[in-house]
Amino acid sequence: MPKREESRMTTMERIAAAWEGRKPDHVPLTIWCFGLPVPPPLRWRNQGGDVRFWYTLRMEHLHTLPFPWGIQDDFNRAIAWRGMGVDDMLEVSVPWSCDPSVRWTDSRQPPREGEQYPVLVREYQTPRGKLRHEVRQTGEEQGEGWVVQPDTVPLIEDFNIPRAVHHVVSEPGDVPRLSFCYRPPDAAARAWFTRRMEQIRPFRNREGVPVQAWAGFGMDAVVWFCGTEGAILFSLDHPREFQELFETITETDRARVELAAGDPGVDLVVERGWYSSTNFWSPEILDTFLFPHVRVLAAAAHRHGKKFAYVMTTGVEVLGPRLAEAGVDVLYFVDPLDPVQKGLSLEKVRDLTGSMTLVGGISAITLGSRDAGAIDRAVKHALDVLGPTNRFILQPVDALFPDTPWESVRRLIEAWERAR
Repeated sequence: MPKREESRMTTMERIAAAWEGRKPDHVPLTIWCFGLPVPPPLRWRNQGGDVRFWYTLRMEHLHTLPFPWGIQDDFNRAIAWRGMGVDDMLEVSVPWSCDPSVRWTDSRQPPREGEQYPVLVREYQTPRGKLRHEVRQTGEEQGEGWVVQPDTVPLIEDFNIPRAVHHVVSEPGDVPRLSFCYRPPDAAARAWFTRRMEQIRPFRNREGVPVQAWAGFGMDAVVWFCGTEGAILFSLDHPREFQELFETITETDRARVELAAGDPGVDLVVERGWYSSTNFWSPEILDTFLFPHVRVLAAAAHRHGKKFAYVMTTGVEVLGPRLAEAGVDVLYFVDPLDPVQKGLSLEKVRDLTGSMTLVGGISAITLGSRDAGAIDRAVKHALDVLGPTNRFILQPVDALFPDTPWESVRRLIEAWERAR
């Protein structure tokens, strides 16, 4: 790799400058890890042995990892990236709670007639009646480093969506029952968050690494609860109950944002919206439900003096300006290979979303292609177009996975160093 210039700013200072539109010493490069395989010189040991794949605690409460990963691993990853000149952020997933009156039982049923797979079942008993969540246990080999399907049915888990036999919210009467299962953080959840931040804060302050807290689910929660098609049909067939469901989600998300933003160690509060773009929802549905919800969460973060970020990987040209109006400060992501818009104009996005800090600029697909020339061109174009705004962070969209070759990561860093 080329010899690196001595950085004048810490990671905290550089990323804060990009959030605020002040000129950093150079455009930051950040990389989210979702099972990124790393070469031996970058490995360390934890209770599971050699750490050959990098993850992030963003995934906590949401995914089942194939290998142990804890807070010290997050610290080690941040230090390792810094050794390569790359900026990193510590991440904490803010918990939610279930009403203490709720009880549930887990079971595993054999394959039903005409079915290939057994079915995992979680049945909840709530003060308003029973809820049932049924998901096929497909058991396919994910490949080393990928997240795995758990042996039970958590309320929130991406594996549930395409494998569900019966979603936890399948009829209007399920909505009031669900409100007992997705609730604001209770005393135990708040105590957990306090302990986690007591672990993170000293490292943040000493090493100058910012912290982003994942505290909003929004439309993603609707899809987790109802399934993709079920959520869309529910919004059309049962608008009153859909509104009630969204109010439950907003109440819990707002409380999670308040908890995160009120901690002095949190620098950015994030809402995920992978399932909230126009390839799922009509503009009318988003106008009615999503944007008012985002305004509530952004306002809660801003009351505590914290920045608010939103994750949306498709449809940025259409929805980006609306998110800026709703109070979003940082937009994850700008994907130049946006599969919905079939190629995104970075110039157009820049002109439409001038008040937000944009993160992205290069697709993880480009890195997966191993095409060194394509990586170089994508990095240079992104920095040429978005770098002069002083509101840009270069990042592969949206993360690097177990099938990302390390040679492409090295090429990305080298291209960024030449172009920044």
